[in-house]
Amino acid sequence: MLDEDIRQTIIDEEHLKLLSIGYMVSAGMSAFCSIFGVLYGFMGVMMGTVFNAKGETTVRAGQAPPAFIGRVFAIIEFAIFLLLITLAVLKLLTALRIKHRRSRIFCMVVAGISCFGIPYSTLLGIFTFIVLGRDSVRRLFESRAAI
Repeated sequence: MLDEDIRQTIIDEEHLKLLSIGYMVSAGMSAFCSIFGVLYGFMGVMMGTVFNAKGETTVRAGQAPPAFIGRVFAIIEFAIFLLLITLAVLKLLTALRIKHRRSRIFCMVVAGISCFGIPYSTLLGIFTFIVLGRDSVRRLFESRAAI
């Protein structure tokens, strides 16, 4: 029975190591994709500036839309940027907490949130639930918390 426990511990350690790497990669991808939010936000600001330069507020056929459309576009895109950066930070924290065997519940909450990212983050979230749901992994986190 001792050999089986050692084998399961080795498997758990390896799976946790892979999850930690997966969350670091996912955090990097979220941070990279957030750059597009900044680019689109900048484009919205530029659109607003161009529309303001026209000076007319009435819309006729063939004319540009009102100036506030550019600002609305920029606000939405900057909100998306902040959302993606927040998600990247949460994923990075999850990677570090899995690595140090701390905050199992936090890791599972972030796994649930990351399930919305199709397809890679969904798989990462599902695998996180599978691995962190094992009794042997639960004991690893609990023994670490008792220290």
